[in-house]
Amino acid sequence: KVINIAKKFGLENHLDKYPYQLSGGQKQRGAAARSLITNPAVIFADEPTGALDSKSAYELLDSLEKVNRENNATIIMITHDPLTASYANEVYMINDGNIKCKLNKGNSRKEFYSKIIDMLASMGGEI
Repeated sequence: KVINIAKKFGLENHLDKYPYQLSGGQKQRGAAARSLITNPAVIFADEPTGALDSKSAYELLDSLEKVNRENNATIIMITHDPLTASYANEVYMINDGNIKCKLNKGNSRKEFYSKIIDMLASMGGEI
């Protein structure tokens, strides 16, 4: 089971390493992979890409997207980053504890990203 999850996150060649031997992105993907060992129905991710460079962030988001698709796991993610949000199927914009709007993905992540940016602009950039 560990090997299967490690493959989903691109960590199969790092299973014999200590944490100090891994990059920040590998550590973050390792934390996400660790959360899946019990086959949770829901995964909570608070700013999962916040401390990552763009390459590591894309790798983590691609891995989470794969888990969502293949394991049918619901992922509830908190983020301030529109690009990260565009990996979701639904986005809720919250301001002062109130839901201001809900956006649905549709067919294209690129179009969804544009919808998110447009909504942020119409709200004055504040969410």
